[in-house]
Amino acid sequence: MKKVRPAMLKGFDQEFLPSEQLQFNALVELIQRNFERFGFLPIETPSAERIEVLTSKGGAEKEIYALSRLAAGEEDEAAAKGALRFDLTVPLARYVAMRERELAFPFRRYQIQRVWRGENPQVKRGRFREFYQCDIDIIGRETLSYLAEAEIPSVIYSVFREMAIGDFRIRINNRKVLKGVLRHFDVSDERAGDVLRALDKIDKEDSRAVLAQLEAQGLAAQAGRELYDLIGAKRGTDETLALLGNISHAAEGLSELQQMVQAIRMFGVPDSAFAIDLSVVRGLDYYTGTIYETTLVDHPDIGSICSGGRYDDLASYFPNTRLAGVGISIGLSRLFARLKDANLLRAPGRTPAEVLVTTLDPDSLERYLDIASRLRASDINTEVYLERAKIGKQFEYANKKGFRVAITAGAEEFSRGTVKVKDLAAQAETDVPLGEVAARVKTMLDSKAH
Repeated sequence: MKKVRPAMLKGFDQEFLPSEQLQFNALVELIQRNFERFGFLPIETPSAERIEVLTSKGGAEKEIYALSRLAAGEEDEAAAKGALRFDLTVPLARYVAMRERELAFPFRRYQIQRVWRGENPQVKRGRFREFYQCDIDIIGRETLSYLAEAEIPSVIYSVFREMAIGDFRIRINNRKVLKGVLRHFDVSDERAGDVLRALDKIDKEDSRAVLAQLEAQGLAAQAGRELYDLIGAKRGTDETLALLGNISHAAEGLSELQQMVQAIRMFGVPDSAFAIDLSVVRGLDYYTGTIYETTLVDHPDIGSICSGGRYDDLASYFPNTRLAGVGISIGLSRLFARLKDANLLRAPGRTPAEVLVTTLDPDSLERYLDIASRLRASDINTEVYLERAKIGKQFEYANKKGFRVAITAGAEEFSRGTVKVKDLAAQAETDVPLGEVAARVKTMLDSKAH
């Protein structure tokens, strides 16, 4: 038989050892728990959508993984063409457009699923072709209160505070402010996109490179420098708002930001966790109001760990009611990879590998299984070692798999109605009456989790 080299496709190669998978799953559960805490409800959409749906928002077909096989029985061959979704927002728009009459508005949904994007993978930067996204959106029919935009930072704050990965900053800007600033510098609508793309590189490239790009878009050297300094300088929130008061074209966006800041504080987000930051330039052709980016204070090299914004019409490319919304996305696969490299991940408090019941006497199997049943009845994850092996090999197995506790009993212990309970980390062993073993183990595991 021909041997096959075990290897993975480039960009689809994020897989973990069980201990790492448990850390990843713990982050998913933490994010889901916080989303639900704010009243968001879960949905899932199919992995594949019709290509015309995915490209309706302007998605580039070259970045989409098309399905080469047409669905059997489709009358319209073009309609049978599908592709893997490249984000969760376009499927959400299709979902809401199809189910509008069945949903309660404002519709608050969260979605944690894989997406696929045909781009050049950069494993060191945590960029993959297959990755998890964790999204929330609040969608209103026709209108949506600015308070929904102000609540989003409180969700972000809740998630990353519990994640305990260091100080973070929710950076906030407004597309109307950016448009007003460009008008102040006489940047035409035709050049606005290219100028914003240049400004988006302020945190990534040398100032001379960005200034050169601004000059290439027609800005005089002095005007380019003034625009660069206005956008790129780091200031306090109140200082930034005061500065914007001098730019008449930004008045509408400034008013929205001022409302936002007041409401964000009412939602309980401390000033140390958020800031108005004019250098947040993203979603050039999509977001229409507030935009968000969240970064780690001590690890700016990781980049944005959560981003999103306000849009005026989610489903404008479908025949539907006008649906205004606001949402954010956490690119969990990328975030996990970068946090792992920075040693910022914590071991989960409890794991499936909690207790191993060792087996010394094959004739006592029923007793070992009874011990396991008692522990499982007390919600303690328990495995019985079923192979024939010396106790040393069984303890080696327990340590390699990461068990917290091992239980050992032989003829002598069974005659006394006891078992030996061993804390594998502390290497401390105690005789415990069989009737008390579940309570004793539960206390040990709870103390370890804390």
